[in-house]
Amino acid sequence: MVPMRNILDQGRFMNHILEDFSARSLVAAIKSNQSAWFNYLGRSPKAERCDSPEFNWVLTGLTHPILNVVLRTELTPTNVDERIAGTLAYFRSRNVTQFAWWIDPSSHPADLGEHLLKHGLTSSDSGSGMAVDLLALNEDLASPSGLTIEVVGDEKTLEGFVHASFPSFGLLDIEENACSELLDSLGFEMPLRSYVGFLDGKPVATSQLFLDGGVAGIYWVATVPEARRQGIGAAVSLAALREARVMGYRIAVLGASPMGECLYRRLGFQEYCRMSNYMFVG
Repeated sequence: MVPMRNILDQGRFMNHILEDFSARSLVAAIKSNQSAWFNYLGRSPKAERCDSPEFNWVLTGLTHPILNVVLRTELTPTNVDERIAGTLAYFRSRNVTQFAWWIDPSSHPADLGEHLLKHGLTSSDSGSGMAVDLLALNEDLASPSGLTIEVVGDEKTLEGFVHASFPSFGLLDIEENACSELLDSLGFEMPLRSYVGFLDGKPVATSQLFLDGGVAGIYWVATVPEARRQGIGAAVSLAALREARVMGYRIAVLGASPMGECLYRRLGFQEYCRMSNYMFVG
């Protein structure tokens, strides 16, 4: 049972609850919530964030391409290669050797992807942008009897959260402390809340809830390999989704990896867009 902490004092996140289920609205919400989640991570003193007329990027320093990302690019045909080269050089100077560079129809110049390829990045299909009506969730899913789910609210539960997520993300064990410090520095209150699932007392699964743009975003969903295919990932995701629903939210969004798409479809999520970017893995 997940404790519903501080539900009544979350009204400031409910001023603009989105109830527009049109495909155009949902695609915009998926992208907006993801961008806001990354920028929220960038608020940590352990991270680095740039928000200039030309770029919006966030570096956590952790060695995973989805945790270091260029979110927005506004360059011109005359300066694009110079600015890309300068940005890559800066990332190298910060020992960031794995990152993602987003592009979409709002990116400039229009052929930005071709320039990124010339600088050594590779095009990647990152999976599905998905959404669900929280009043239409499929909650009739089985999970192990020994599973308990807790809200991360102190150093002990945060340690379990980080330890359980690292095998799925392929992060280095030596980075667990850095990841804990990053998340701990953001605190344990909304708009970001983390959950950790314990199977017979051992941390085995994680999820995050992030509130922005009138929707509930789901992030950091992971299950250790030995505990998969038991409904644990669905259960820890449902914990976040149910809390968002209790708070009055109607729509949840997420970006699903190819491996995770089946899980989210079982919960009732539907695909509304494909998520693509350019990756650099040094």
